Amino acid sequence: MGLNCGIVGLPNVGKSTLFSALTSAPAHIANYPFCTIDPNVGIVSVPDSRLDRITELIPGKKRIPATVEFIDIAGLVAGASRGEGLGNRFLASIREVGMIVHVVRCFEDGDVVHVSGDVDPARDIETINIELALADLETVSKRHEKVARARSLSKEAQKHASEILPILQQLLAALGEGKSVRSLKLDDDRLSLLSDLHLLTLKPMIYVCNVDEEGIGGTSAYVDTVKRMAKEEDAEVVVICSKIESEIATLESEKEKQEFLEAVGLKESGLNKLIRSAYHILGLRTFFTTGDDENRAWTFKAGMKAPQTAGLIHSDFQKGFIKAEVYSCDDLFAYGSEQKLRVAGKLRLEGKEYLVQDGDVIYFKFNA
Repeated sequence: MGLNCGIVGLPNVGKSTLFSALTSAPAHIANYPFCTIDPNVGIVSVPDSRLDRITELIPGKKRIPATVEFIDIAGLVAGASRGEGLGNRFLASIREVGMIVHVVRCFEDGDVVHVSGDVDPARDIETINIELALADLETVSKRHEKVARARSLSKEAQKHASEILPILQQLLAALGEGKSVRSLKLDDDRLSLLSDLHLLTLKPMIYVCNVDEEGIGGTSAYVDTVKRMAKEEDAEVVVICSKIESEIATLESEKEKQEFLEAVGLKESGLNKLIRSAYHILGLRTFFTTGDDENRAWTFKAGMKAPQTAGLIHSDFQKGFIKAEVYSCDDLFAYGSEQKLRVAGKLRLEGKEYLVQDGDVIYFKFNA
């Protein structure tokens, strides 16, 4: 699975405005469908108060946060799986991402045209999800035909066919009803047989309810509809006002941003919630390194061992890995300094089999 997020939705639901706020770099925005054709790519810092606290206790010249990639993919429409509205091109872009951020319009505005004429989150969600399912249905159908033909060629082909054909038949039945592959909750063994298909409806999804200024502080029938549909899929929901978030993104200092948030009745930016949720759903975690030159948050995949994470810093660290000095950032916050940590016996030496944990602060020992 890719380690990035694709922002999708119908045209004119606020995808590009959201992307611009996320990256603080304007995307092409206009009040008509398909103004975004080529995907925009942005690298977004992951908000993490732990890095701020570490820097307070262990000052460094630089503070470098972890990052995650967001891709603004042009609006899909009904018929995209058949090529409508440049659909094939857009669906290909979605195949390359690790997860989907589905933006749903949950506000009324006569000045912003809706591709279907009126606002209806349930219909809009179904439109996108059906197109994704239809695209997967075509992919699975082709693979089913290929495997069925090949199973008579060799014993190896017969063995593979006996393993995968029942799964493909299960997928065909579900996709034919407009259901996602994700909803089938297949185990790891069955998923491994499907990995090369890059199925769209297997990707994890977050629904973003794009509301207006009046809807940011509470709930609405539109938001309730999205939450109900997301619950059925086991998907997360984040409520955001793209217009407000784009205004916050133009402010220079954190103090100004916090004052703006308080003025509109928010404790935290909706974008921060979205970024953290996406980061976590992608299976990404953070470890930290500290020093006089920099304090840095590093992104690693959950389940990685110490030598692998060392290799994220430099390949030589992985090749020559000896040990890792490790402590939890929570212990640092509790004791107030590395010296007190050492005295309390909270600093550990870990070997090659150590599974790195989110929030670890690590010093790698290696042979140059």
